[in-house]
Amino acid sequence: MLIIPFGVLNAQGILSKKSNFTKQDTLRGSITPERSWWDLTYYHLDIKVDPDKKFISGKNTIQYKVLKSNSVLQIDLQKPLQITKAVQNGKDLEIKHEGNAHFIHLPEEQSVDAINSIDVYYKGLPRQAIKAPWDGGISWEKDKNGNHFIASSCQGLGASVWWPCKDHMYDEVDSMQISVNVPDKLMNVSNGRLRLVEQIGDTKTYHWIVKNPINNYGVNINIGDYANFSEVYDGQAGNLDLDYYVLKDNLEKAKVHFKQAHKMMEAFEHWFGQYPFYADSFKLVEVPYLGMEHQSSVTYGNQYENGYLGRDLSGTGWGLKFDFIIVHEAGHEWFANNITNKDIADMWIHESFTSYAENLYLDYHYGKEAAAEYVIGTRKNIVNDKPIIGAYQVNNEGSSDMYFKGANMLHTLRQLVKDDKKWRVILRKMNVVFYHQTVTTQQIENFLAKETGLDLTAFFNQYLRTTKIPTLEFIHKKRILKYRWINVVEGFKMPLQIKIGDEEKWIYPKTEWQTLKTISSKLPIIIDEDFYILSK
Repeated sequence: MLIIPFGVLNAQGILSKKSNFTKQDTLRGSITPERSWWDLTYYHLDIKVDPDKKFISGKNTIQYKVLKSNSVLQIDLQKPLQITKAVQNGKDLEIKHEGNAHFIHLPEEQSVDAINSIDVYYKGLPRQAIKAPWDGGISWEKDKNGNHFIASSCQGLGASVWWPCKDHMYDEVDSMQISVNVPDKLMNVSNGRLRLVEQIGDTKTYHWIVKNPINNYGVNINIGDYANFSEVYDGQAGNLDLDYYVLKDNLEKAKVHFKQAHKMMEAFEHWFGQYPFYADSFKLVEVPYLGMEHQSSVTYGNQYENGYLGRDLSGTGWGLKFDFIIVHEAGHEWFANNITNKDIADMWIHESFTSYAENLYLDYHYGKEAAAEYVIGTRKNIVNDKPIIGAYQVNNEGSSDMYFKGANMLHTLRQLVKDDKKWRVILRKMNVVFYHQTVTTQQIENFLAKETGLDLTAFFNQYLRTTKIPTLEFIHKKRILKYRWINVVEGFKMPLQIKIGDEEKWIYPKTEWQTLKTISSKLPIIIDEDFYILSK
């Protein structure tokens, strides 16, 4: 997801600060008994979109494997949309509604290991996006020629804002078909590959096939007067189709500007390993909002400018060397879509690594010094308002600091590894070990500790679970440097690189005073800026 770098949005989404949770939050954010007994295997979302009426109708076929016997299945759909019926084996099922959670009663025996399915029919006027993608839903806009220009965005808010599903991050469907019927002068672009376009009267249905596991919020519809062009990228796993869908008036502009997608793919395959969705291709799709990381259907609305709508988030100049949306949102293919958090409280796994990926893009194309300047420059945007990790089981994100602070945390960790080749191996291995998986913070912490060979318990407690910035307190006189950590969690012992005059040294501060002899007390003490700390 994107950040709002200059200001706070008091709305549903990444910058919300909700602390009083309701039963609806628990039903949405926890693995309820009505969710835990079945495992998603396949969706077929088959809908009709009426742009003039801003109306959606259709059904979702939900296939699942029975893990343990139960007779009630939870499906999520947000008001004002309505589930009209649910059917299994030709029989209408009883549904009990509790806000946005809907409990479907299954009279037939649900035998363990059986593969069953239900059809959930729905219709209505879905929530209209207020400020997509942060306050999401459906954006019902028009292009400058008066054609409908429509797109979905729903991270945080949840996919159930526009289609019925098992709306929790822990369980991803193995594969999916998305069929969207629209007026025949428009095109729908969704995830995966286009299998078939079916003419039905004065409408067309676009059938898209997703072969890889996909998270709910990554599923999208994009409807407009699109033109398409494509290229083939010679990637680490062979030929990868890169497809671009843009408004027809922007076609020539996009052909030039989207050359950055090739540079992005080259940099990220270098640092993170092969693109995770070769079977589904990679797409950039123009939308009427800024952009979002929808899997294999990354949405784009950065006005064909470098930076973040022409601005450099770092203030260093390096942020204008690339289109922020192309690099950041495509980076989520590795961190969010390949490696996905089980609980949205752990969304730092998506955003910290992807914000850090901007730095690595610069490292690959412009060098390590440029990359460091960029990530250090973003520190001015850190607010330290609350911990990066949110509250569990209530669909609650942590602080927006998961972007800039999280990126600087990982940049600091790179320094502690002291070996850039090893650091790259770790990032690449991470995308293999957790390939197409949903994960917890603890899994990521354990992996990084094992692979780096470092005790990172206090490190992650400090940066992820508190708002404290580690502060090095030091005194330099009579040729003795005294130093210690303050404003740190218990057990924090992070080493640090400094310069005394022209001499570079590693020091190993603790919360107790440490000492180091120096040649002269007049020599300046310079702390390496690559470490995200303060000094006093």
